[in-house]
Amino acid sequence: MCGNNMSAPLSASIVPAARKATAAVIFLHGLGDTGHGWADAFQSLSIPHVKCICPHAPSMPVTLNMRMVMPSWFDIYGLNFNTSEDEVGIKRASENIKALIDQEVKNGIPSHRILLGGFSQGGALSLYTALTTNHKLAGVLALSCWLPLHDSFPQASANSVNKDMHVLQCHGNADPVVNYAFGKMTAEKMQTLINPANYTFKTYPDLSHCSCPKEMSDIKHFIEKTLPPIGNE
Repeated sequence: MCGNNMSAPLSASIVPAARKATAAVIFLHGLGDTGHGWADAFQSLSIPHVKCICPHAPSMPVTLNMRMVMPSWFDIYGLNFNTSEDEVGIKRASENIKALIDQEVKNGIPSHRILLGGFSQGGALSLYTALTTNHKLAGVLALSCWLPLHDSFPQASANSVNKDMHVLQCHGNADPVVNYAFGKMTAEKMQTLINPANYTFKTYPDLSHCSCPKEMSDIKHFIEKTLPPIGNE
């Protein structure tokens, strides 16, 4: 199965704001995972005015893992920089994330108060979606990931709506799954597509393919800076 047959709305774990939500984070989990664990992580950050939506990917056979069926945003053929990619699946998955953004806008949160993010495969999809959506976003949290279909983004052709978005990209230098060098190449490419002054790449020494307390602290600071309270919140 190449591609993603999502048609029904995505289910999600939602962390409501402690008071009226004036901003939102949409965060996408990695391959084989669900949104539950990341929802717990964001709840622990305690940012009162921010709603967090952690959708669950549908299950599908994944080529990388001997076509085992597992939660996956799109098929993955390999994790090398020039491996062929599931273009149809990536684009279809991105449309489903754009539909989530549309829904939050209908709920009253303007798109420029929405931060998109994800870990590993979810981070990859968040970067791709931010570069192809017509919504002006606050930014992207890209953890331990890569830019899918990177050759489809020649300089100056990326969607100008998000040229000035803020991006925090985090990567452990001991990552055995998504190689750290892959993360650095992604950062270099991204900085040709958006304003490099708004791009931050953070390295976490000895961190493998996971998160850590320092990274979560950096994430909280980034959210608070990118999505500050409005008025007397």
